[in-house]
Amino acid sequence: MMHVARPKISKSGYDVTPLTAEQVGDLATKLTAEQYRVTQRAGTEPAFCGNLLDNHRNGIYTCVVCGLPLFSSANKFESGTGWPSFFKPTDRKHITTHEDVLFGIPETEIRCARCGAHLGHVFADGPRPTGLRYCLNSAALRFVEAGQPAPAEEKSPTVGIGYFAGGCFWGVEHAFELIPGVVDAVSGYQNGRTSNPTYLQVSSDTTGHAETVKVVYDPTQVSYEQLVRFFFAIHDPTSLNAQGSDVGTQYRSAIFVRDDAQKAVAEKVIRELTERNAFGGRPIVTAVEPAGPFWPAEEFHQDYAAKTGVACYANVAAALEAAGAGR
Repeated sequence: MMHVARPKISKSGYDVTPLTAEQVGDLATKLTAEQYRVTQRAGTEPAFCGNLLDNHRNGIYTCVVCGLPLFSSANKFESGTGWPSFFKPTDRKHITTHEDVLFGIPETEIRCARCGAHLGHVFADGPRPTGLRYCLNSAALRFVEAGQPAPAEEKSPTVGIGYFAGGCFWGVEHAFELIPGVVDAVSGYQNGRTSNPTYLQVSSDTTGHAETVKVVYDPTQVSYEQLVRFFFAIHDPTSLNAQGSDVGTQYRSAIFVRDDAQKAVAEKVIRELTERNAFGGRPIVTAVEPAGPFWPAEEFHQDYAAKTGVACYANVAAALEAAGAGR
């Protein structure tokens, strides 16, 4: 049987699988002469001449060739160099960098990760927090104003999103990241009474938020039901408002569902586990509720296990096997 390569999905949910030369060639036929010169021949437009240099509208700057989102107006700044400048991309996986020599001087070239289009160069003289200046050619970009429909080629492929609360989000996030097909797992706060809560506010057990993990996944590799079954295998769903020594409503067990289909799956799994006394007859207290706004936690809490080498759950391998989601 011929092996079919899985698409490469970025953390923000876009297909960044490199296009073939034939695909790029087809897309390039739609470019203007200047766009072609810049993106396909690594050209540079004259300083202060690009049509996006003085653009101050809110929106996203996409690759003019393949439509992949590259930079946000929120990260644009006035560098005074004569080219549109940004201090970070929308997603690091959407660009690649290559060492280049420009006028005899070593430079770091920026290319689109999907189609390989030349975009510009990056320099270490930008503002905080990155200290970088991504210097772009207007001819390599297409601007999509906030609220306007995205070009068809820019739109994200179908990815699934699930929200799971099962105690300290450090361990839940780490566990989900080990599942093949999970694109990203983000620690955060959900289904509380306030906006933009902080960790200190949530840990006071007064805001109503649960420590939650947002799981972005590729449905062609792992199903929502497998994620739900995995969730029940990595925490104690019979413990009310507590997981081990972590006590409080912020540590409650909950699945926050996005639609009726997710609700049906979650309730089906709970019913099956209950009928076979999966937890020694102890009742499952996991709440299944409509998903409210999700607020990402502070950067300190993201990828905590990877940063510290400390993981909260020791039964991840067994959970992967039980859910049929092992590597």
